[in-house]
Amino acid sequence: MHSGNAEQQIQELRAQISDNDRAIVKALNTRVELVARLKRFKESQGLEFVDPKQEESVLRDLSRANRGPMSQEGLRGLYRQIIELTKREVSSS
Repeated sequence: MHSGNAEQQIQELRAQISDNDRAIVKALNTRVELVARLKRFKESQGLEFVDPKQEESVLRDLSRANRGPMSQEGLRGLYRQIIELTKREVSSS
């Protein structure tokens, strides 16, 4: 059985995780909005929307900025998924 103090600490950590998750969702939605604006602008200029060199540059920059504890492999995998999700989201809107 957990003591009251342990249960309180668990609840506090869960609340912090939940707050962080909400911030992540907000940041991802902002990212989708910004990419949609970029897509519209590039299309209005006759430019290709997808730029593999830019995507790789983003991954390199984030890898350099990552101080852990997330592994570099984990970060790259996550951001590849975020980039693909973002492209799907702006293509369907």
